[in-house]
Amino acid sequence: MKKLAVVILNYNGVVHLKEHLDNVVKYSAPYPVIVSDNSSTDTSIEYLKGRKDIILLKNEQNSGFAGGYNDALNKIEGDYEFYLLLNSDVKVTANYIKPLLDAMEEESLAACQPKIKALVKPNYFEHAGASGGFIDRNYFPFCRGRIFDHVEEDIGQYDSDIYVTWTSGAAMLIRANLFHIAGGFDRSFFAHMEEIDLCIRLGHEGYRFKIISSSKVFHLGGGTLPYLSAQKVYLNFRNNLFLIIKNHKGWLFPILFKRMALDGIAAYKFLLEGKFSFFWKVFLAHMALYVHFRQLYKQRKLLLKNKATIVKFTGNILVSYFLEKRKTFSELNKRHII
Repeated sequence: MKKLAVVILNYNGVVHLKEHLDNVVKYSAPYPVIVSDNSSTDTSIEYLKGRKDIILLKNEQNSGFAGGYNDALNKIEGDYEFYLLLNSDVKVTANYIKPLLDAMEEESLAACQPKIKALVKPNYFEHAGASGGFIDRNYFPFCRGRIFDHVEEDIGQYDSDIYVTWTSGAAMLIRANLFHIAGGFDRSFFAHMEEIDLCIRLGHEGYRFKIISSSKVFHLGGGTLPYLSAQKVYLNFRNNLFLIIKNHKGWLFPILFKRMALDGIAAYKFLLEGKFSFFWKVFLAHMALYVHFRQLYKQRKLLLKNKATIVKFTGNILVSYFLEKRKTFSELNKRHII
């Protein structure tokens, strides 16, 4: 079995491939770079066919980030000990892999991530992952370096390696066997929060996740789906509800009702701001919950057998951020992180 493969899932990202692939190949050596095309309709395939320094895989259809990676990694199952999942719009740096691999000598570690900074504002963290991900008691995700839309400048305040709830799918080193044992990403998520779901599922089985701050990459973000996209709003609201049903160990319906009520407040805020498409997408996200509830509830029964607890923020991030005005991770009450 080979040690590691860098695996990039591409969908209509030929612009990003031309910008970043040379850099990835250069700084990932001696490990192979695999690009799995998710049935692109641009000129990605033509471009990739002309490269002899990568391995090209082709998915028959676009199954999103979740299904696309599952299809790609199933084709190479058993070939590698580790997968380094990397977005096509990520610029890597010299020696970014070694600190991640060194960290994985800790056997209880399922995955780790580098520090993820913004490609367009290199002194700042990037929205999708920053310096490690957490969830609060209501399953709102946030990062060390980014809470809601407040992104911090990186001045070395998070130059430490800590355990986190989840590692970002934008740049994640994960044990290949655990990825497959867990069944990979949940295809029903399509895109967004599928890595959070996977990390929590593995966390409930006793595995841990870590941010390795000595490894650094730069992420454009929104390369496939812009951050202000109505479709992204839909996926984030829908998948967050999916996440709760599958992974909450306590009484399900009280927290589900609470989250749906909070979603309703957010939806009416969108309406007051004139963002009618966002309002509609929140409604559709809730309708999708009813459609998929039975299927998700069956999956929920599997996690209830596991007794391990996950790293999380037991406080209320909404209260901390909006009422207590704690805008940064450094300002949060660390007693709530367990």
